[in-house]
Amino acid sequence: MVRLLQPWSVNLGKRLVKSPKLYIRDSGVLHHLLSIESFKDVAAHHRLGAMWEGFAMETMVRGLGKRDDELFFWRTHTGIETDLFWQARGKNWAVEFKYADAPGLTKAMTTCIGDLNLEHLWVVYPGGKRYKLHEKVTVLPLTQIGYEWVYPDHV
Repeated sequence: MVRLLQPWSVNLGKRLVKSPKLYIRDSGVLHHLLSIESFKDVAAHHRLGAMWEGFAMETMVRGLGKRDDELFFWRTHTGIETDLFWQARGKNWAVEFKYADAPGLTKAMTTCIGDLNLEHLWVVYPGGKRYKLHEKVTVLPLTQIGYEWVYPDHV
């Protein structure tokens, strides 16, 4: 019913958020609890971005095939964050979920790449076009999520 995502913490000399993030895993249940009855209600809701993040998170987690205890988020006290972090094949990977028409590269993304030594950062959005923002950052439509895109030969 809920996903409790634990924070990733390594000794980076930064103050990190150490409390977990809570997600309601079923967006239908969440919409019912918020009395949302239509897409129009969703689109007008002040928590649209958070609702998108939770829905996209569940889609991503299923696509990754990772156990819950292998998935994390990372956030500093200054607000730099990545929504989903995991390790695979000896490398660090991360995902940002953005409800935007055309996400762009942010300073927070480049900071995460360096601080977490990321192999790649994926930006999942509701659009339909896959494109690169940086050598290590790819914008990915939600509809293209799947295990096969995780590793570098699919970047």
